[in-house]
Amino acid sequence: MMSRARFPILLLLGLGQLACAFKPVGQEVRQEDYAATRPVEQYIPPRENGAIYQPGMPVGLFDRVTARRIGDIVTIVLKENTNASASSNTSASKDQKVEMPGPTLAGQPVEKDGVPVLENQVDAGREFNGQGTSAQSSTFSGHITVTVSEVLANGNLVVRGQKLMLFNQSQEYIRLTGIIRPVDIRPDNTVDSYRVADVKLAYSGDGVLSNANSMGPLARFFQSNVWPY
Repeated sequence: MMSRARFPILLLLGLGQLACAFKPVGQEVRQEDYAATRPVEQYIPPRENGAIYQPGMPVGLFDRVTARRIGDIVTIVLKENTNASASSNTSASKDQKVEMPGPTLAGQPVEKDGVPVLENQVDAGREFNGQGTSAQSSTFSGHITVTVSEVLANGNLVVRGQKLMLFNQSQEYIRLTGIIRPVDIRPDNTVDSYRVADVKLAYSGDGVLSNANSMGPLARFFQSNVWPY
């Protein structure tokens, strides 16, 4: 039986491991630089010949208004809807019976006080039933406008950005990074989120409301694998 003197020591050791077992609310996603990317400034050498078209000033006859350069903005239409379910059922059973009648010596069974002592019978059986069901569903909709942070060699655009909202002592934020194709951008300069490759989407918040909806450190300790009971 555990002594009363050892219990506080084990409790303190478990609380010391609590910092490694849990991450603070809102920091599960790696904090990257989601600041808007500024366009690259181009130096255009002065010309004195009066021509309209100059080197370093790309002007197309049919110019697009959608994002294509570093610093351009594009609106991501959030249309995330996922559903997943799984179920399993396992059943196994086994029965076994062994009978060993007693031998006879000189035509008579081996008995003691009229009870056969060498007769044996074994009955064994086992059974197992297992069943599991899992289901998950999530829906996310909205809009977030991000900037182009990099143009890849194949012309795809790396985008990133965030939206911060402050409501009554609570700060909510949406952060997004990913890669989009210029051909997927609609004429109104929007693209659906399910067309974004390598997307990292985070929605969380910090403040009074987030703290009220989260467990305290001691409660998380008793719900963790660190607690031995």
